[in-house]
Amino acid sequence: MNKKLNVIITGVTGMVGEGVLNECLYNTDVERILVINRKPCGMSHPKLKEILHSDFFNLSSIESELRNYNACFFCLGVSSVGMKEPEYFRLTYTLTMHVATTLAKLNNDMSFCYISGSGTDTTEKGKLMWARVKGKTENDLQQLGFANVFNFRPAILQPTKGLKNTLKLYTYFGWLMPFVKLLTPNYICSLQQLAKAMIEVSTKVYTKNIIEVKDIIALSK
Repeated sequence: MNKKLNVIITGVTGMVGEGVLNECLYNTDVERILVINRKPCGMSHPKLKEILHSDFFNLSSIESELRNYNACFFCLGVSSVGMKEPEYFRLTYTLTMHVATTLAKLNNDMSFCYISGSGTDTTEKGKLMWARVKGKTENDLQQLGFANVFNFRPAILQPTKGLKNTLKLYTYFGWLMPFVKLLTPNYICSLQQLAKAMIEVSTKVYTKNIIEVKDIIALSK
């Protein structure tokens, strides 16, 4: 029998987090959802609670509200485009590790699902700055004492129709998605598939901790 999820979701004012939240709202395996945002997400649902919090580097004032959750879908992230390594490291590695360390301390039975990216470099020695930083984040999350850590590595994500935070790039070039999927089937998945895969690994026993696009597709079926 699947366990029921009480899940914390970050990043729901972005495209990925909004898509994951949308799927969780209507999935019967998810009983309770807490979202932590800097600004209101504009969504309302009986099983949804929202905390507005401006500083993700200091969660002390809301720690009491972060207990008794058994999953976290960490969808908060920034693009590395035009960003120097120190700032990208702070907003990707340091911020993620701070939130994760706090949650691991409060919920030792939690499964932590981290949105990483296809091409992430867990050797931490490659030429691509973003891939090294994501790789270090993946590696160090494993050391925090969570029940499980799952590193999801999507590539091209097909957005969920009707949601408001879809990136303009996807709006303009969405018509290309079927052709991309035909040519590179292991390089594209939908936000709905990503969310279903995150729910699946958090409710059942799953042994892989690095989850590539082909795994996301298989898990979502």
